Amino acid sequence: MIKNISRSLTDLLGAEYMEAVISVATEICGMDRAEAELLVNEKVDFFPAEYIAKMDELAAKTGEKIVEGFSNTEKGAPTDSFAKAAHSNMAPIGGLGCTRIGEDGRAYLIAKSEHYHASLGHNFPGYKLITNARKLGILNATHNNTRGYITRLVERRIIAAANGVQNDAEIDAILASKEPHVLNRIINLETGSLAGEAGIKMMLSRFYKLDGSYDAPIYDGKIPVFLVMEDNKEGLGANYHGTTIIAQTLRGMWPTFYEKCEKNELYKVVSVKKNDIADFEEKIRKYNSGNYKTAGFIHEIILMNYAGIRLTTEFLQKAHKLCHETDTFTMVDEIQSCMWYDGMFLFRKYGLNPDFVMIGKGFPGGEYPASKVITTAPADSLNQFGALVTNGQEELASLAYLITMEFFSVNGKEIDEMGEKVEKGVRALAEKYPELLPPPEGLGHLSAIHFKSVEKAAEFTKIMNDMCVDISAQLYKPDCPPAVLLKPPATTDEKVIEVLLKKIEEGLLKLK
Repeated sequence: MIKNISRSLTDLLGAEYMEAVISVATEICGMDRAEAELLVNEKVDFFPAEYIAKMDELAAKTGEKIVEGFSNTEKGAPTDSFAKAAHSNMAPIGGLGCTRIGEDGRAYLIAKSEHYHASLGHNFPGYKLITNARKLGILNATHNNTRGYITRLVERRIIAAANGVQNDAEIDAILASKEPHVLNRIINLETGSLAGEAGIKMMLSRFYKLDGSYDAPIYDGKIPVFLVMEDNKEGLGANYHGTTIIAQTLRGMWPTFYEKCEKNELYKVVSVKKNDIADFEEKIRKYNSGNYKTAGFIHEIILMNYAGIRLTTEFLQKAHKLCHETDTFTMVDEIQSCMWYDGMFLFRKYGLNPDFVMIGKGFPGGEYPASKVITTAPADSLNQFGALVTNGQEELASLAYLITMEFFSVNGKEIDEMGEKVEKGVRALAEKYPELLPPPEGLGHLSAIHFKSVEKAAEFTKIMNDMCVDISAQLYKPDCPPAVLLKPPATTDEKVIEVLLKKIEEGLLKLK
């Protein structure tokens, strides 16, 4: 059972810093000292019993009209593609736990965590500490040269978690390390796309100079090759690492632009077969000869943009070993998988030692856009203006990270247990309805229900959405296995899982 914890701002940020905050709150903002001290020391329950009871009650009412709702004709000013995809009836006017209340007043079960952002569900009580911080006048906006204490503190704690250490002396040693594959550098960014872009630029900096102040790079004159996961038609559709142009060419977008880049030997993208180490070895040898040099291997662990297919531990460990042997950077894209597993990072469960890790979404819990790329001293190659984003250092966003991390650090085992219940439940349904469902994919909360046809996956998705269960199907890639994706919040408990699995079975019976 997921445990409640109680923490104050002083618990998370320390008495010395909070005393400095109190001095500003009283001297500059005119707050009474006694009021400031109450805010600083208030113990906030992160997951109290009454919140859990309300969360379970709302989940049980999925599909019911909870309030009168909000009816309007405001369409905004979207692009055509966004307008076509809009469902204003499902848009939020509030919510709690694993439930969103739509504009139509109905209760929607957020079975994919609001597209993977709401790791702790809606209105998570622990985030009250952010409200307290705002009342005390703690600023959010900073800049690259004025990274605040909270941001610096969260950087240290992320490095500790990424390396699996807690002792201050061990953390200090890691931060001082110049060795390869030791994660001890962080660039704070706004989105996962920018985190991916920063990593790609660092890989390219070993082939091209960032500006005229740099010496010739180590692989000057070589053609950089990016290795990515292959789809089922030997194409690039199995990966997704952001929306910047180079990241999109890694997945087969902008084909004529990429063809010109490849023709002029600017860079090359090569796909590797999923869980096929012989194919990986063949390609990494091939593209470390002649004019070619592998720049990086970029991958997710659970391919949530390709039917939730799970890469195996054996494959990734051997692939990373080959990359280390050939001086090829490895980047694990954990934008979707971070914060849904014990230890916060899935790459640690896999025993990997990457050169880059992209994180976001789950860490700030949907409170702020705040992603990061974690890297190593040997990969630390960009100057500040080569990597910065103006508002990537926000202090309250960093506080959201600390709150989420604190909750996960206490409940990692319990969250894994709930993930196992989700996965086992989905597998049991596939076994019960083999005429409809092939074996599912994924791991824990990140589960993918596979179907035997695109038509059935689309029909099932509509049935579930009509039942107010918010899921989505991957139907836009013609070679992708028809799949419906699940990713319930990490705060999902047994009662919510029971509701989710019951609704899925109801949907399957309607489909049948």
